[in-house]
Parts: sequence; structure tokens; C-alpha cells
Amino acid sequence: MSPNTDSPRGELPGDPDAAIRQLYSQYAPTLRGYVERFCPDRASADDIVQETFIRAWRHLPLLRTDDRMIRPWLFRVARNLLTDANRAARARPRIVPVEPTWEAGTDSGLDEVLDRQLLSAAFRHLSPAHQSVLLETFYRGGTTASVARELGIPHGTARSRLHYALDALRQQLQEHDEIAR
Repeated sequence: MSPNTDSPRGELPGDPDAAIRQLYSQYAPTLRGYVERFCPDRASADDIVQETFIRAWRHLPLLRTDDRMIRPWLFRVARNLLTDANRAARARPRIVPVEPTWEAGTDSGLDEVLDRQLLSAAFRHLSPAHQSVLLETFYRGGTTASVARELGIPHGTARSRLHYALDALRQQLQEHDEIAR
């Protein structure tokens, strides 16, 4: 049987796997060429072709007994799948990226200045012990071990102070957010 000729359905092998392999090898290239003309990309076309042959596999008993040609049936199924995909794509809302009304780079660093002022004000509300451990850790880049040596305190104390200093700083910033609302 040549790949591009229509054959009566009665000529399919009795084994379902062999029958679908025969249909696929015979009609998949032409069907893919047809479907690709209507799909945005090759992956979408492959999905339509695959679904067409899945439906053919499900309808093999009908395809074997029907005296009509297989090729028109496959192309009709593919066309229906293309129509369904098109309708589904139109039904989904299009996602459009939001364009900011102002350019992010035009604030001249205003956000950074405001963030620094806010952080500085929250930092001033901390105890001197908490301020020193945060300063040594984040501004000077020290580890808790080196901060402990620098401040003359045990390593565990430095870790504990860092934990509570960050917690207190977080609390100050949250309080500012609640006031700002």
C-alpha cells in the first residue's frame, strides 16, 4: 500500500498495535504537513497529529468495518481538533504585560534613598549591642565568629544577638509599614 493512497478500512491488520502503526506510517507525514499550516508551532502540530491517531486507535473497530476511506476520516478528526484548539485559544484571555506609566530608571535612585532612610531610622531604635552586631555582620561583612572576636563576646552570644537584632529590626520595619497604611 503506498503512503498517499486511500485504502478501504477493511485492509487494516487484526492486531490493534500493528493497525495503528500502519496507519501512522501511511498517513502521519501528510497529516502533519496539513496540520502545520494551521498551528503556531511544530509542537502544537505534533499534539494535534498525536491526538488524531489516539482517536483512530480508539475507533479501530469502526475503522475496520466502515467501507469509507481512512484518510478523509483522519483529516476530518484533525480539522475538528484544530477548530477546537482555535476556539479554546480565543476563549482564553490574552495575558498582556503591564507597562509601567513611568520608567524605572527615572527616579534617580529615590527609592534607594528612601529605603536607606527607613532602615537607618529603624536601626537607631535598636540597642547598642544589637546595632554593633548588625554593623559588624552586614556592613563590614564579618562572620559571627569574627564578630564575636571583634566585640569580645562568646560566639553563641554573637549568634543570639544577631538573631534578636534582626528580629527587632524586622519588627521596627513592620511597625513603620502599619503606620504608613
